[in-house]
Amino acid sequence: MIKPDGVQKGLIGEVIRRFEQRDLKVVALDMFQPTHEQIDDHYPKDEAWMTRLGGKTLSTYDKYGFDAMEDFGTVDPAKIGPEIRKWLIDYMTSAPLVKMVIQGNHAVDMVRKIAGPTLPNLADMGTIRGDYSIDSPAVANAEKRAVANILHASETPEEAEHEIAHWFGKKDIYAYKRHGE
Repeated sequence: MIKPDGVQKGLIGEVIRRFEQRDLKVVALDMFQPTHEQIDDHYPKDEAWMTRLGGKTLSTYDKYGFDAMEDFGTVDPAKIGPEIRKWLIDYMTSAPLVKMVIQGNHAVDMVRKIAGPTLPNLADMGTIRGDYSIDSPAVANAEKRAVANILHASETPEEAEHEIAHWFGKKDIYAYKRHGE
């Protein structure tokens, strides 16, 4: 999924090009303005996920010398996580998104490799995030917002299955052969 900053930077074609040049196939594609409810249903709501999210934020605060107590009124990752999740929802509903389904050998791993690490400040040049974003959790946390990292890529085949069902269902997936297949 191309996120608001990827759409606003005019990177839709570039992102798709990078996947297609690696012999991955776009089998579903749609630009849309997500609702709060759609994004709320996209991100997990379970306590373990939100606590992990809060823990990542606390690690960033520790690394850069920020004061979580001052910003959040707590150092409990289970209480910080829901606030970060809210930032994500605000970010993801701030502009149109482009959702797509990519197929190919090891598609999940390949998409993640091409995208680069979730945090753009850690992404190598040559990846989408390394080439087109310099955002970091330190800057995002200081500004009380989500990290702008161009795109979302499923982490596992199971997550991809869930997200495809959530965003597309089966009716919008197209089967075709690429030239030379």
